[in-house]
Amino acid sequence: MTDRSIAQIMALAPVIPVIVIDRVADAVPLAEALVAGGLPVLEVTLRTPAALDALTAMKAVTGAVVGAGTVLDPAMLAGAVDAGAEFIVSPGLTEPLGRAAVASGIPFLPGVASAGDIMRGLDLGLSHFKFFPAATSGGIPALKALAAPFGMARFCPTGGITAASAPEWLALDPVPCVGGSWVVPPGPLDPARVEALAREAAALRP
Repeated sequence: MTDRSIAQIMALAPVIPVIVIDRVADAVPLAEALVAGGLPVLEVTLRTPAALDALTAMKAVTGAVVGAGTVLDPAMLAGAVDAGAEFIVSPGLTEPLGRAAVASGIPFLPGVASAGDIMRGLDLGLSHFKFFPAATSGGIPALKALAAPFGMARFCPTGGITAASAPEWLALDPVPCVGGSWVVPPGPLDPARVEALAREAAALRP
């Protein structure tokens, strides 16, 4: 658990790496490379058997703020909290998950793609959301239109965002950061390459 709010976490860097990790042995060198490159906020997606152990291992890296992504229900939330997640990201927002996350007190970034999603979040006392899947949910015009009635809301667009398109998203007032998988390319881990990509991403804030 962390003393930081989700707003503070989202302000730490312009890009949150979305990490799919298959080998726990890669966790620490990967986290070290990302932090060294200026991206301290790490979202470990719960899509592989190694994810929770990798999350726990990454927390040992100085400067890393490690959260769990692809959290789908209260049971996964509880498992992520037990593993030491400092924040929670979900692809969507259901009432059971939302209530469990709020009750736990952990910083929570639920996925939204419609005005109804945002209103459900606001009803739960949430104001920070993941706009997902960003590129296929109407892109920047859609987010601009969605954000207009909800001046208090802030968004981390994720899904289909690239190093080339990220600056345009980050130029939007309600977008403090974006989520991206391009910083951690698939295949065998190359820490030097990851650190270089992280440095480029950390410099994207307009």
